[in-house]
Amino acid sequence: MVALSHRSPGRGEPTLAAQFLLLQLLVIGVLLVIVALLSVRQSTAEFTTRQGAQMRSVAEYVANRSVVRQQLTRARDSSVAANDTPRVLAPAVDRGLSLSGATDVMIVSPRRDVLAASDPSLVDGKAALGESDALSGRGWSGDVRPPRGRAVAAHAPIYSDDGEVLGIAVAEQAYPSLWERLVGAGPHLGLYLGLGALLGGVGTYGVARLLKRRTRGLASTEIATLADHREALLHAIREGVVAVDTGGRVTMMNDAARTTLGLDEPDQPDPVGRPVDELGLDPHVIALLTGAPEAGDVADAVALVGTRVVVFNRREASTHGRGIGSVTTLRDRTELVSLQSQLSSNLTITDTLRAQTHEFDNQLHTISGLVQLGEYDEVRALVGDLTRHRAEVSAAVSERLRDPAVAAVVIAKHAVAEEHGVELVLDPESRLPALPSELGADLTTILGNLVNNAVDACAGTDGATVEVRIVVDANEIHMRVRDNGPGIPRDRRESVFTRGFSTKPDVVGGRGLGLSLVRLICSQRGGHVRIEEAEAGGAELHVVLPADTSVRQESTP
Repeated sequence: MVALSHRSPGRGEPTLAAQFLLLQLLVIGVLLVIVALLSVRQSTAEFTTRQGAQMRSVAEYVANRSVVRQQLTRARDSSVAANDTPRVLAPAVDRGLSLSGATDVMIVSPRRDVLAASDPSLVDGKAALGESDALSGRGWSGDVRPPRGRAVAAHAPIYSDDGEVLGIAVAEQAYPSLWERLVGAGPHLGLYLGLGALLGGVGTYGVARLLKRRTRGLASTEIATLADHREALLHAIREGVVAVDTGGRVTMMNDAARTTLGLDEPDQPDPVGRPVDELGLDPHVIALLTGAPEAGDVADAVALVGTRVVVFNRREASTHGRGIGSVTTLRDRTELVSLQSQLSSNLTITDTLRAQTHEFDNQLHTISGLVQLGEYDEVRALVGDLTRHRAEVSAAVSERLRDPAVAAVVIAKHAVAEEHGVELVLDPESRLPALPSELGADLTTILGNLVNNAVDACAGTDGATVEVRIVVDANEIHMRVRDNGPGIPRDRRESVFTRGFSTKPDVVGGRGLGLSLVRLICSQRGGHVRIEEAEAGGAELHVVLPADTSVRQESTP
């Protein structure tokens, strides 16, 4: 199992966790400021609504006092009487001030002159009425900006008995300071803001610690550099690399893997992010890529992917003892297997020569013994029988199989089968014309492997027999090799092609590559091979190949 490691970050740049912590603290600070501003705005709106209504009551109270109306009427009719207006109106103004707690209460003439005020310094000055239209005879409330600062004001017109506007009563309440409004937003606003900042800081610190563990304490530029190097490395190597998470979804696949698995077509969707079982791969290939964790690692598993022979190696990946998926490497060994096919043909010839040498050796020993005994008639009879047997076998095979290479393999395998106590029979209906050299070479490789497997399967059984049938029908070569051995179970008929299945060690160093070679050659030539159950209970393998060499598809190593 692969355990992922990390390196220490550089000292010149804060780690990603530290940057995240600072950013989150900044965000929390901004949020607290926004909350405070919203609270101040809400407090201001409540103050305006509440105090505006109260100021309107005060202004209407002062405007409706009879002493105010009488004094302003006298002031209008007599300039002399106007000189004592501030003194006469002062009690009414003070009464309005005491009732409301307003900052200022004033009585203003139609010319905006302050006739009386709770603050004597304002008398004879000009009143700041803002956008008020009270002089037109309608009450008004809103914000004004007197010299002392912004205030909530209410204006009420003062009427004479004949309906004339004699002036306006003004009541103003200055806005509290920003701090007072912030504190007034709620009895526990400061506590809430403090608790929010504390909880936000603690939560941010916890998230930063978690992020630091997940990012191995790396800075953002280091993570970006590692990602760039990883991409460059994975796409540069010639071996395929596929990473799959614990849910069976592809998290990474380099260019070599896409080519090897046949997923590099322009019209195909990107395999990254998709489940492996939705990529259209062979079920055995899917099992190799997504094997269950309890199945363990996979080492040098051979599978046929299209026309390619691919070696799979899968290892489970983990971090801090937690499984995160698996990584599988793919090696295309098509060219190597093709060379092994040629070597297999050479080994077939070697085995045949060895078998014939062994047989001839035994026959020579017999002839030598008969000569020493003086049994010359027996020697002549034995040599005649041997010559006739060889001639009959050669004639029977050559008459039906006109291709020299295929005929030679059948004759040679006849001797190998006899050595193992197996009878090799060529079906009388077999017919094969001469073939192009390349097609003949591939056909001999297929036939040699199938006969070898059949001989090995039934050797040692009573009446062991292997039957070969080769015919050409509708421009296709049909080959059938059957034996009366134990057969191949139905659930293992696919594995003998894809998993390098075998019941014996392979002489070249692998295991069970014979049938993989057969399927590879069939796939490259546009043919196929299948396994059925023979009538005698053994295995029966059928091979179909196009007789025209133009169908051959060269594989790319």
